[in-house]
Amino acid sequence: MSHQPFPRTEVGGLSLSRMVIGTNNIMGGSHRTHARDMHIREINHSAAAVADIIEAYLEYGVDTIIGCLSKSRFALDGIKLAEDRTGKKVYFIELAFFDMSDTKEALKAADDYIKNCKKAGVHICMPLHVCVEQLVNKQTRTIDRLADYLYMIREHGMIPGLSAHMPEIIEFADENEYDVETYIQIYNAAGFLMQMEVETVQKIIWKAKKPVLTIKPMAAGHLNPLVGLNFVWNTIRPQDMVAVGCMTPEEAHETVEFSRAALERRLPVLDGRDHQY
Repeated sequence: MSHQPFPRTEVGGLSLSRMVIGTNNIMGGSHRTHARDMHIREINHSAAAVADIIEAYLEYGVDTIIGCLSKSRFALDGIKLAEDRTGKKVYFIELAFFDMSDTKEALKAADDYIKNCKKAGVHICMPLHVCVEQLVNKQTRTIDRLADYLYMIREHGMIPGLSAHMPEIIEFADENEYDVETYIQIYNAAGFLMQMEVETVQKIIWKAKKPVLTIKPMAAGHLNPLVGLNFVWNTIRPQDMVAVGCMTPEEAHETVEFSRAALERRLPVLDGRDHQY
């Protein structure tokens, strides 16, 4: 298995690994069942477990992580522990969740949240898709009041991005030249959780003015890694990224190898599954 550094891209002047560490399989968001969520939390709800997973990624230069993590003590401690053990820096993308009401109180609370993100070590701050979508006006093709939150992110010294499960958000942000350096978009061969057909979403990704971070490449476990990762890596642009979440360090090693093989157009060098049962 190759230990050459994973390919990189640039977002707002910041160099990031093109593979990004997803955290649903750390925080307990399986998109499958409650029992699966609870199982994830049972095995990964500690700083040591988080650090072990991150260290596996760091062996290959995968040094970027994304999630709703700024208020999670065990996750932050796990990131710090991995950095201390390896001497390597982890770049942190926060999915920011706050009240989008147009009131002084809500704006103050949002600003406080964003300020806390900076204190937690966040490099890129992205309002979460459920927040952003409340501001979308499809008739005018605008995202009303978005600039207020992007300004807060810049003022607190972070790079602004947008979580965009609704694919049109990328188009609207580009058309209106909002101060955004990167986007998130669901993208997988199964069309899982995608709001438009795969072909249309691919076109939106390719036309985006900034790098796109694609998520759910394996459709929350509905696609195996060979299928899911080969599809995504071979149908996005060289500047785009893929978030891949794993439950164990062993899974991290495997998904990095599947991804490198896809990018290098070769056979993955991995042990096969046990077929005895």
